[in-house]
Amino acid sequence: MQPNTFSQVQHIEVHAELAGQRLDNYLFRILNGVPKTHVYRIIRKGEVRVNRKRAKPILRLNPGDIIRLPPLQLQTKSSVSASEKFIAAVADRILYENNQLLVLNKPAGLPVHGGTGQLSTVMGCVRALRPNCRYLELAHRLDKETSGCLIIAKKASVLKALHELFRTGQVEKHYMALVNGCWQVSEFVVELPLLKQVMASGERRVVVDQTGKACCTLFHTERCYQAASLMSIRLASGRTHQIRVHAAANGHGLAGDDKYGDFSLNRRWRQAGLKRLFLHASQISFTLPEMLKPMTLQAPLDANLQAILERLS
Repeated sequence: MQPNTFSQVQHIEVHAELAGQRLDNYLFRILNGVPKTHVYRIIRKGEVRVNRKRAKPILRLNPGDIIRLPPLQLQTKSSVSASEKFIAAVADRILYENNQLLVLNKPAGLPVHGGTGQLSTVMGCVRALRPNCRYLELAHRLDKETSGCLIIAKKASVLKALHELFRTGQVEKHYMALVNGCWQVSEFVVELPLLKQVMASGERRVVVDQTGKACCTLFHTERCYQAASLMSIRLASGRTHQIRVHAAANGHGLAGDDKYGDFSLNRRWRQAGLKRLFLHASQISFTLPEMLKPMTLQAPLDANLQAILERLS
């Protein structure tokens, strides 16, 4: 459905692939450009009807349900124009696509998702690029400042299968990172439990804590420079900020990490041309039951990161 079709009352049938979702989440998906607060408002006022009846945001939708939508205010031309560069960037970074999934080399600085209808997110851009795809959902996440391999499912069955692969450790994820200092040990395993915390300021951080969740990171030194090391990293688990916290806990914070890194060194990195976190999801491998054979996707290192390595050399 294109945005300009919301200028009048619409009646939308829920497709089987999208059934089972809450009403509010379903509307967030299809109403690009409508603020989340406005979506809740029209539900509360009864302007949204499901099968001609008022409905609550938590209502689970069934295949064939008919949703009535009132006329809605959409994005202005200026906001759409400002998002064109993000859409173009995402379009240029598709590594693989079939009728089951899409694998993207996510750009750094672009969050995977955000406020409702935002085109300045990975999912907003992908949905703008594939308006006829009834189902598009993240199989996993990458931090905003991390680039690299990101899987998006095109079917609910594929998403469920991928989640099971992630849960059982059958997805192999490799990263490239530049850390401060020369980490001379060629192979190093970090097994430190991580706990999410909310600071007094409201900032969310992850800390090493024995009450946290168990996780394991495997570091391999690819090359030592005078004041930094290029590391290849494999995750045996997938926790929020796992690589960043494990590296910092061992005295080798990531270059450009403004949350867990060395702030004075970050200033030097910026002066050297590094304007972002040096962390890149370089490869992902998995086998979907429907595809039978293993799949391995690789994302090339971004040009700005490659330039930093060339300067260090």
